[in-house]
Amino acid sequence: MLPAQYQIPAAIVLLIGGVVACFFGYRLFRIVLAIFGFILGSLLASSIFGASDTGPMVAAAIVGGLLGAGVLIAAYFVGVAIVGAGLGALIANLAFTAGDRDPHFLVVMFAAVIGAVGAIYLQRYFIIVGTGFGGAWTLIVGAMALIGDRTALAAAAAGDVWVAYPLDPAPGQRWVPIAWILLGLVGVGVQMGVTGGETGRVGRRRKKAA
Repeated sequence: MLPAQYQIPAAIVLLIGGVVACFFGYRLFRIVLAIFGFILGSLLASSIFGASDTGPMVAAAIVGGLLGAGVLIAAYFVGVAIVGAGLGALIANLAFTAGDRDPHFLVVMFAAVIGAVGAIYLQRYFIIVGTGFGGAWTLIVGAMALIGDRTALAAAAAGDVWVAYPLDPAPGQRWVPIAWILLGLVGVGVQMGVTGGETGRVGRRRKKAA
């Protein structure tokens, strides 16, 4: 976990990244990849050091973040597949969570593979849905961290990369999943109707008539 003085800045990064991903994920997909690559890289690199090693931890977070952002931007189509895989894994987890059960590892893996393959062939729609709902959840975690929710605050600066994207940032508060679904739908709607640009795969441009 990052030192206490860096937890609020980490929450702000999550909040801004969530807003960009939720409402502009398709149009600004490379920026979204850079933001989330930086977040993931920072969390992975900073987890090497203990909370008392403030200097090395912050340095590792910056270096790891830059490397993570660079990797996802360079591996553009890998980033597209990751969005699909993440969406598939999230759906599998939520489906089993609704029945108060934990999904088997192979089920999650299968859902992630299906999501990754689908994302490659239906890039625009997978990116919009994935960034819409993923950004909405990141936005909620960052916002709740800023207003002082302890679980979300820990998630915003956790050394464990998986804790930074908790399925339940506020246990016992039933409005959170509802807010996430509604916000995700709004984000998807905004991208589909306003910010998503032309249809088709990412990067494809219609040829101008001669």
